Amino acid sequence: MKNMKNMKKLKNSVKITLVILAVCFINLNCSEDKLDQVNPNSITPASFWKTEADATKGVIGAYAPFTNIWYYTRFEIFTSDYRDDVINGFNTSERTAVGYFSGTPDSNATFWVWQAQFQGVARANEVIFRVPQIEGMDATLRDNITGEGYFIRAFNYFNLLNSWRNLPLLTVPTSEIPDLTAIPQEDPSVIWAQIESDLQQAQNLLPVSWSADNAGRATSGAATGLLGKVYLYQGKHAEAKAEFQKVMSSGTYQLMDDYAHNFTEEFENNAESLFEIQMVSDGNGGWGADRANSGKGSGYQPDLAPIGYTNQNGMRVNQWALDLFLDEQTINGEIDPRTYTTFFWNTEETTDYQGKTLRSRTYENTSYTDAYSAADTNIYGNKWQDWEFNGKTQSLDGGWHGAGNNLRILRYADVLLMFAEAEFMLNGSTQAALDAINEVRERADLAPHASITMQDIEDERVKECTFERTRYFDLLRWGRVKSRIVDNPDLKSESAGTAAYKPGREYIAIPQNDIDRNPLWSQNDGY
Repeated sequence: MKNMKNMKKLKNSVKITLVILAVCFINLNCSEDKLDQVNPNSITPASFWKTEADATKGVIGAYAPFTNIWYYTRFEIFTSDYRDDVINGFNTSERTAVGYFSGTPDSNATFWVWQAQFQGVARANEVIFRVPQIEGMDATLRDNITGEGYFIRAFNYFNLLNSWRNLPLLTVPTSEIPDLTAIPQEDPSVIWAQIESDLQQAQNLLPVSWSADNAGRATSGAATGLLGKVYLYQGKHAEAKAEFQKVMSSGTYQLMDDYAHNFTEEFENNAESLFEIQMVSDGNGGWGADRANSGKGSGYQPDLAPIGYTNQNGMRVNQWALDLFLDEQTINGEIDPRTYTTFFWNTEETTDYQGKTLRSRTYENTSYTDAYSAADTNIYGNKWQDWEFNGKTQSLDGGWHGAGNNLRILRYADVLLMFAEAEFMLNGSTQAALDAINEVRERADLAPHASITMQDIEDERVKECTFERTRYFDLLRWGRVKSRIVDNPDLKSESAGTAAYKPGREYIAIPQNDIDRNPLWSQNDGY
């Protein structure tokens, strides 16, 4: 209980917004006009970054965009999970448009995500640049905070690169850049190299763990896991394998006994989690605000919730995904327990797991046939809803940010599966690859594989990681967005199919206002 209170303390501290990090950094001393005066009470970089306390406030401010409604508290899901082949989003809107390849450069929905991610980059740049200059600061704390800056910058650039691809590279505060319109887009290989370098720096500077009242801050393990993922996404399998092995041999992480415990507020920051977004349900609202008293809860949950338990357009799950879960039974002849955590569907079958009898249920322990017609065949989302723990009646019970369930971004199970993939691509179906994937399967009471193919790894990733911001980017890095999604328009039948696709639209359009302001930039292909 004490640890949970400490976690809430950190979550609330993340809401601190620093005026210094929102300042435009324009020199106001360029005129002799006496009316053109500098406000002596305003905060500037020179006046702020003075103490250890300032450094801590500054880095918490760099985490803050993660819990902006434009980022992980809501809109990011439309640039990740809503684009994959599992989700069939209802209706057509600028939110769901990129999911059926109809996004436009003037779309607010994607511009907001782009803006929040670059806000994270800008704030991380302030930390990396300013903190080492603070005199008299404890050396270990200075290194830890600087390492957080490197991690946050790399993390945001990783997300930007996978969604927008053609980016400018910003590595210093904007106040140190004479002409922002003179910064070109870099080749993606340059951005990848910067991400790798940043994460290597973070590995060396970050602590293995933080105190309980700082739970959720980036660690060396988080940097190592993300670096392995960065290598894997580039097809650098040997380098990826080496990083994943560091995580696996560290003794820091392990699988939770109960798969469902990775998706509830009760078991946040657990032994399986390398990094998660710290969300809090405190009754606050706010739209796109980056300040104290603005909502920092799980506002994306209504976009995954079953119809009737959300006031959003929502979505249904494509049948193939459920079929994949059901294709293989447990060693006890029952449904894979992960299915109940992930989906809400029309079944009366049960699975005994971890001392519980699992059933298809949603809010208020409602069965499918009590919620819908007995003949209904739609499949809905269940992961992240946390209905069994939080006692809510529907996804917006308690307000827009009513749920405080942390969003797990990188789990040990994902590391094991990525290691299995890297090892398989290097050496085939080795014992090391089998051990990694079978550890994940054993937790779900599935029989161990005696040998594996790449398809086995892909299938296991769907069953383990659905709705965890990975599936679309798996298809993208495997070069299968067109063959898997575009060429199967029924996967987007609830919106507009996939007829709007043009080569290049695997990536999102760069916001038009940024294209207009930067003469050196070009729009992504297909737009």
